[in-house]
Amino acid sequence: MSKNYYAVIMAGGVGSRFWPVSTQNFPKQFHDMLGTGDSLLQKTFDRLAKVIPKENILIATNKKYKALVLEQLKDVKENQLLLEPAMRNTAPCILYAAKKIQKSNSNGVMIVAPSDHWIEDEKTFIESIKKSFKACAEQDILMTLGIQPSNPNTGYGYIHFENNNDDIKKVKQFTEKPNLEIATRFLESGEYLWNAGIFVWSVGSIIKAFEKSLPKMLALFCEGDNVYNTEFEDDFITNNYELAENISIDFGIMQEARNIYVLPVDFGWNDLGTWSSLYDKLDKDEDHNASVNGKVLFKEASGNMISTQSKKHVVIQGLDDYIVVEKDNVLLICPKKEEQNIKQIVSEVRNKFGEDLV
Repeated sequence: MSKNYYAVIMAGGVGSRFWPVSTQNFPKQFHDMLGTGDSLLQKTFDRLAKVIPKENILIATNKKYKALVLEQLKDVKENQLLLEPAMRNTAPCILYAAKKIQKSNSNGVMIVAPSDHWIEDEKTFIESIKKSFKACAEQDILMTLGIQPSNPNTGYGYIHFENNNDDIKKVKQFTEKPNLEIATRFLESGEYLWNAGIFVWSVGSIIKAFEKSLPKMLALFCEGDNVYNTEFEDDFITNNYELAENISIDFGIMQEARNIYVLPVDFGWNDLGTWSSLYDKLDKDEDHNASVNGKVLFKEASGNMISTQSKKHVVIQGLDDYIVVEKDNVLLICPKKEEQNIKQIVSEVRNKFGEDLV
């Protein structure tokens, strides 16, 4: 385990498509969504700690989730938290982390990973990270992990790569969520991967990329060079972070850089972005029903996704392909085919019942 290895876990999202379980005050990354006994954040931390020293794992999150992170990750100290005072997408957050790591170790190589993804084959995942770290330590490249697509999914971005015999392949282009026709063509070509949003690079390479593509943002964060990893860091971030441009690392850096490479991987990845994606990872009965936490009796029902409070007894009769979710004093019943409307439902719930439920 190298002292030059670092990780940044992105844990600031709200996950509104998992409402009513995921709320502004308690987002999905802090929940045990699959009934494993650990939250998604805890699973992500433990997975990365198998290859990265625990003290080198940083958690990027909103200021209001500080207590939740420290409660769930007992091995994490306050100086490992990157507390965002304002929502500014992923580019400012990643630059902040890179500057913080660079201050303590200019030879640092970092992985940026979401806190809410599911990895089935952790051994293969670790091997992929080690291979990526080695490549980024030796070359001035920006890497991403590309998931071998199993279907023409229109909910993911795609990575077009140069099809050669190298394990790590040069990226030609990124494509945001295509329509079904284009996604099918991508799949048939064998030259496209799903973009999982997992990145690896040396701190030197990513800061150089910011210097080229987002120089104003780099200049802003360079003003804090003398305070990173000191007691004055929080004050600097509080006063300056919201001045950064609101832009993702994908659009701010990856779309423009010419030294982008991808490692094709297949380790049982799921982004757990929707109730249906959670359904895909759960065990099902003979009628393709899945449930989390509760004890459910299904009668003349098929293809349902049920999530309820622990040990609650539930009877579902005559329903097919529905999402049924209970949390505290909220009950959601929604056809699976309409789950893309849950974000809109959350907005309507806020308007009708107030902020407390969302």
